[in-house]
Amino acid sequence: MLTPQPPRPPYPPPGGGSGESDESLAAGTRSGTDSEVAQSTALLIARHWQPVHEYAAICLASSTGAASMVTTAAFHQVFDRLKLGEPGTALRPRLLVTVRDTVRLWAADEGLSTVLPELRKPAGARGLRTAKSLIPENRALTERSFQNLSPVARCVLWHVEVEAESITVAAGLLGLDPATVAAAHEQAREKLREGCVRAHRELAPSKECRFYNRLLDVPIGRGGDLLPDVRQHLDACRYCRAAAEQLGHFEGGLGVLLAEAVLGWGARRYVESRPGRDRQQPVRLKGSNRRRGGGRRAARRTTLLDRIPSPRRRAADGARSPRTLLTGVGLASAGLLTTLLAAGMWSDDGGADPAASTSAAGGAASGTGSQAGPTADPTAPDTAQLPTVPGQTRLRNAAADLCLDIRGEAKAGAAVELADCSTGSTQLWAYEADGQLRSVADRDLCVDSHADAGVVILGACAEADDARADDVRYDLTVQGELLPRWGETLALASTGEDPGADVVVKVRDHSSDQRWLTDAVTASPGSLEITGTETPPAQPVELTDRTA
Repeated sequence: MLTPQPPRPPYPPPGGGSGESDESLAAGTRSGTDSEVAQSTALLIARHWQPVHEYAAICLASSTGAASMVTTAAFHQVFDRLKLGEPGTALRPRLLVTVRDTVRLWAADEGLSTVLPELRKPAGARGLRTAKSLIPENRALTERSFQNLSPVARCVLWHVEVEAESITVAAGLLGLDPATVAAAHEQAREKLREGCVRAHRELAPSKECRFYNRLLDVPIGRGGDLLPDVRQHLDACRYCRAAAEQLGHFEGGLGVLLAEAVLGWGARRYVESRPGRDRQQPVRLKGSNRRRGGGRRAARRTTLLDRIPSPRRRAADGARSPRTLLTGVGLASAGLLTTLLAAGMWSDDGGADPAASTSAAGGAASGTGSQAGPTADPTAPDTAQLPTVPGQTRLRNAAADLCLDIRGEAKAGAAVELADCSTGSTQLWAYEADGQLRSVADRDLCVDSHADAGVVILGACAEADDARADDVRYDLTVQGELLPRWGETLALASTGEDPGADVVVKVRDHSSDQRWLTDAVTASPGSLEITGTETPPAQPVELTDRTA
């Protein structure tokens, strides 16, 4: 059992102590003598124990011994995965998510709840257990974008934006020089925003939302006002209103946005508890005109966000809500709209913890009325069904950058593996409306994740009333995970990052080896683009979602 003594500050200051990055310390937990493993483990605990323990107390609504037990269990789980080869970069958000999931799991165990009365608190573990969704719907775009970033980008964003720590601290955790990390921070912010923009288009519930994609992106990115018809659309569409609100956080409040997108429950309270916020000063990033957390442009953006009318509140009493999302003030020039139309861009292709986050409760990433989002499966009312992937596509593993392929001949019982991406038919798959992942090389064969004790092979496709129907059917999450219907706490994952690696089912942990990308027609990366009538080149993007 781990017996850490929580220090303050939560880890040795960069330049002192061990001087080793989290990744090198994680590697030390996998190899070396017993004393070297113990030393690496102790240093990681010293760096991360205090904030992880504080979040456990938030989730439990109690700082008693139960918080230490949850924190210890979370470290054990994450360290076990490190020993199996998971990267050690961006450990903090991973530990925090593990704490949240551990509290929820323990709260569902009646035996544990009897022993630990803290698990029965409505404002803590019991509320967390009964929450329909841990991540607010109006943070889905940010969650998707953050999970697609590299570990280095996730680490620097989390520690600088959420933890409110200096570039020097992030550099110490990454084992890089501060100038490099400052540049990586700026690039990571842009990549995160680009991912939100791209996700808005890919998950858009209607062609109207896809059209307003760029009309949201450009004005918000430039700090300008929105066109009147865009504001009118936002009044009626919660999905686009949530997208606009998330994009508005990039000039201020990015830490809260990230925490809500990754943690959900207790996110705002965790952000407000960070010691770095008391001493945070606006800093100029190298090579950038942006001042983080301040500046006239950020102040203007905050004012703009504060003046958004909430349709629900306005319908009730005509007043303006302080929890509004986004609108412009004054009339913007119609030049942008004219330019876009002239360029042929019109497309004709057809809770979180309410006490923890105020902004997360103000909208949902779905449309309204008949356009509330993609059609939901009536048998799964808590599942947000998104459109299936059209046609046929390759499936590229996000961690390995290799494609799903068939080992040898396409026949029943053949293993499925990772291989260098090619145009071969054995790498083409059709994800059908009923959830079957069918091989284009042999349309009678589907991906079977149950027949061979969790090792993924090819098996005969099955009718819906077949006893093995769920063995060859999958749901797709927002992160691009393939969840077998016979066990949706599991996900398809690669066993390595080299060609020939097997594909198996593992406990779902949201890691990149469990995410799959597809070749799809898309607009230019990083822009909420409005496509033309002609088909642009295919580019790999994430699988669209069929489940929440």
